[in-house]
Amino acid sequence: QVHLVESGGGLVQAGGSLRLSCAASGRTFIRYAMGWFRQAPGKERQFVAGISWSGGVTLYADAVKGRFTISRDNAKNTVSLQMNSLNSEDTAVYYCTTSSSRLSRLATEYDYWGQGTQVTVSS
Repeated sequence: QVHLVESGGGLVQAGGSLRLSCAASGRTFIRYAMGWFRQAPGKERQFVAGISWSGGVTLYADAVKGRFTISRDNAKNTVSLQMNSLNSEDTAVYYCTTSSSRLSRLATEYDYWGQGTQVTVSS
């Protein structure tokens, strides 16, 4: 079992920045890939970014590429998402997740999910 807790969400003006963090506890000795997904009201959950266990491989959704950066600190069992140049399309609940299989853009490949943190971008 892995427990994930996100933090760092909030209200920000368009063009601003936020940094989301996710703290993992539990079976963290297992080599997990980690990712961030988001879900806006009335929309499906969508992939945002992912990072391999070593941190050597990262994936981004086209919508956030060049604006968002995912990173991880295995010593602290944390993963972060730096979000810059935010716009109203980024408004959503952001979820941290882990995969014991592989880094993927598919939500079905991920095993454990946090409770989510709200990000609201005002125009």
